[in-house]
Amino acid sequence: MQVATKLQHMAVPGLLSIVIITYNRHHDMLELCKSIAEQQNKELLQEVIILNNCSTTSYDEVTSYIEQHPEIPFVYKIAPGNLGVSKGRQYAIQFATAPILFLIDDDTVFEHTQSLQRICSSFVEQPRPIAIVSFLVRYYSNHQVQQNVFPHKQFEKHQDLERFPTSYFVGCAHAVSADALKACGGYPTDFFYGMEEYDLSYRILNKGYSIWYESGVTVLHKESPQGRRPRLEILRQMWVNKSMVAWRYLPKQYFFSTVILWSCFCLVKSKFNLKIWLQGWTMIWQIPDTQKRTPVSKDTRQYLEEVNARLWY
Repeated sequence: MQVATKLQHMAVPGLLSIVIITYNRHHDMLELCKSIAEQQNKELLQEVIILNNCSTTSYDEVTSYIEQHPEIPFVYKIAPGNLGVSKGRQYAIQFATAPILFLIDDDTVFEHTQSLQRICSSFVEQPRPIAIVSFLVRYYSNHQVQQNVFPHKQFEKHQDLERFPTSYFVGCAHAVSADALKACGGYPTDFFYGMEEYDLSYRILNKGYSIWYESGVTVLHKESPQGRRPRLEILRQMWVNKSMVAWRYLPKQYFFSTVILWSCFCLVKSKFNLKIWLQGWTMIWQIPDTQKRTPVSKDTRQYLEEVNARLWY
C-alpha cells in the first residue's frame, strides 16, 4: 500500500518505525527515549529500534528504562561492530517493519509532543512521489535553527518556508518511505562517515521520487552552536566522499570542481596540514579507477535545476 494512501487513515496503527544509531551517548539516548515516551499518538509506532554501535560505555540506564516501559515498542540491538552511521542505519532497518522509517540522531529530542502524527502526515501526494522528508533542526541550547544541517544551501531564501522540495536530506532527523528506500538499494554501506545523504539522495531522485523539507517537526540537537571541530581524518574523508558522490552521479565537470574546491577547504580547515591533504589527494586519484559512474538521468538533472541544487561542490 502506498504511504500517501495509508495516510488517509491516520488511525491505522504501526505506520511508523523510529530508528536510532547510538554510540557512547547513553545519557543522551536515555533522554531521547523519554522524549519518545512523551509523544502523543503512540499507536502510530510499530517499533523504536535502538542500535548500539558497539559503545564502550555502559547503557544499563537505557536498557533499564526500556524494561520499565513495555508499553513503548522498544527493540534494543547491539551491532556486530562499530558500523559507522550509514552502514549502521542499513543494518538497523532490517528490524523495521513499518511503511515509514524515521531516523533521528541519538543526541536530539523532540521539541513538540505531536511529532509522530506530523511525521506521518508529511508524506502528502505529489506529482513526483515523496521518498524522504527532512525536518527542522534547532540547537538544544538556544533553539536557533542549525544552519549547517538545513537541507538547502540557499538558507536565507528558504529558512522561513514551511515546506519545499529540495535535492538532499539531512541525516540528523529524516523520514523515508520503506518502499522507496528498498527500490533504490538502501543507505550506502561504503561510507563510514560523511556525505552518505548525498549518495542516497541522488539514487532516490533517479528513481523518480522527490525529497522535501517540512518544518512541522522540530528536533533539538545537542551540538554546540559553535559547531564541532572535525578530526582531520574526518575532514579528509568528507572531501573524498563528496568527490566520490560527484563522480558516481554527476556530469564530470562537477567532479573536478568538487575535488578542487573541497581540497582548498580541507587545506584551510586543517591549518595547512600537508600530510592529511596529500592523503586525500592519494585517495581522490583512485576514484576513477575504483568507482563506477552511474550518472543521474536528464529528468533528475532537470529536477535538481528546478530546486536550485548546488552541484559545484
